[in-house]
Amino acid sequence: MAHPERPGAGPVSRIYFSQRLRLHYVDWGNQDAPPLILLHGGRDHCRNWDWVAADLAKDYHVIAPDLRGHGDSAWSASGQYTMANYIYDLAHLIHQQALAPVTIIAHSLGGNIALRYTGIYPDKVRRLVAIEGLGPGPKSGAASDSKTVAERMRDWIDAQRALSGRQPRRYASIDAACTRMQEANPHLTQPQARHLTRHGVNQNEDGTYSWKFDPYVRLWPPYDMTREAIADLWGAITCPTLLVYGTESWATNPAEDGRLAYFHSARVLAVPKAGHWVHHDQLSFFLRQVRAFLAVDSPQ
Repeated sequence: MAHPERPGAGPVSRIYFSQRLRLHYVDWGNQDAPPLILLHGGRDHCRNWDWVAADLAKDYHVIAPDLRGHGDSAWSASGQYTMANYIYDLAHLIHQQALAPVTIIAHSLGGNIALRYTGIYPDKVRRLVAIEGLGPGPKSGAASDSKTVAERMRDWIDAQRALSGRQPRRYASIDAACTRMQEANPHLTQPQARHLTRHGVNQNEDGTYSWKFDPYVRLWPPYDMTREAIADLWGAITCPTLLVYGTESWATNPAEDGRLAYFHSARVLAVPKAGHWVHHDQLSFFLRQVRAFLAVDSPQ
């Protein structure tokens, strides 16, 4: 297994088009092996999976896409990023590259996308690992759920207008951006943070550095599927599913907050001494657990 702070040789960059957007993904080779997609979270990028991919690429054909508006994928011209668009991009990648049935490991926003996709196309996913992909717990949305459509739209318009005048933050050096990375996740070692930062920034013409993601990805759409509709999609998932969360994260235990009950074939994995980025904070433990989960009834 590659050392968690020294990923092996990098993958090959590829491009595909979805709804006229030029989207990027990296391909780790081993095309004759079973396909596996690694889907990152919000304000992240595909190279955050390098340590996981370097290990799993020995046995799987690993593909890690950049979500629209993230990494080296194009930004939406409208500045809008809906779950429907994200799901379409994933569906199109799987369809275009003939990856189904595919195994998916996904984090945060990526987990949310993957869970919904799998409920829509249960026959196209062999196994699913979702790291804190269920979103905030059931009690957290009480205030927003009580708002009228008009209130939600006014809030969204105000937030969109505020973001329209916001310029991407500029850092004087890679080291300065790296410091911000470690502030966001104190579990990261310096080499981990530097690797994630190096792949997560572009250098501006004046020599400063800015994050690659579109600032508009911070803004959630004013309306989405209802909680009931999302729960129905969870209930439509037929493949074995592993719901992962870090015990030091903001995420709640799906077995305790009631959300596990919506799934037919899921179990929960609590990862001690890990925050939201479980696959960074406890890489070796995460890989052991995921390999054991993927090995059961594996076609290999």
